[in-house]
Amino acid sequence: MSSLALLVILLLVLVAVLVVGGLAYVAHRHPAAATPMVVALAGAAVLAACVIPIAVR
Repeated sequence: MSSLALLVILLLVLVAVLVVGGLAYVAHRHPAAATPMVVALAGAAVLAACVIPIAVR
């Protein structure tokens, strides 16, 4: 794997962590909407479903 591909994967992981953290924060601030862990895990699953096919190629 080239260093460019590894860098792109690293950046995708960092963005995923930021998005999941943001979802957990928003769900924590508004607990009536959903439990924070469920929202964060759902966001992580959606991001993984989008990123893994790209990373595998």
